[in-house]
Amino acid sequence: MRVTNAPASRKRRKRMLKLAKGFRLRRSSHYRYASDAVDHGMQYSYRDRKTKKRTFRYLWQIRINAASRAAGLTYSRFMEGLKAAGCSLDRKVLADLAATDASAFLKLVEVAQAALKTKPGATIQASAMINAGAAINTVAA
Repeated sequence: MRVTNAPASRKRRKRMLKLAKGFRLRRSSHYRYASDAVDHGMQYSYRDRKTKKRTFRYLWQIRINAASRAAGLTYSRFMEGLKAAGCSLDRKVLADLAATDASAFLKLVEVAQAALKTKPGATIQASAMINAGAAINTVAA
């Protein structure tokens, strides 16, 4: 007599069809098509879990940059100042503050600017840029 291991096979097929619930046409009711559709869906979901992290980080950077430029500081200088000040807020929180609480974000910009003034390398860069700008202005005039 041929042994087919029917309970395990049925369970495996039921599990696959349950994962394919909501798919259209044969993809939700036929095991052969549902299996392919679920496999592709799993690959897409794995890939896009990584992509989602990437795209949200980009979005947060854009929001922080827009708010910090409105306050008179570029994104990179703002983040450098926060790091020098020892601020441990991440980009997600900073972007939320930039979008919802402008006064708190302006306080953070002030903290970053103060830290940049006390940071030795940054003050040299800032004064060198000011001197270079003054030299360009005198040449142009």
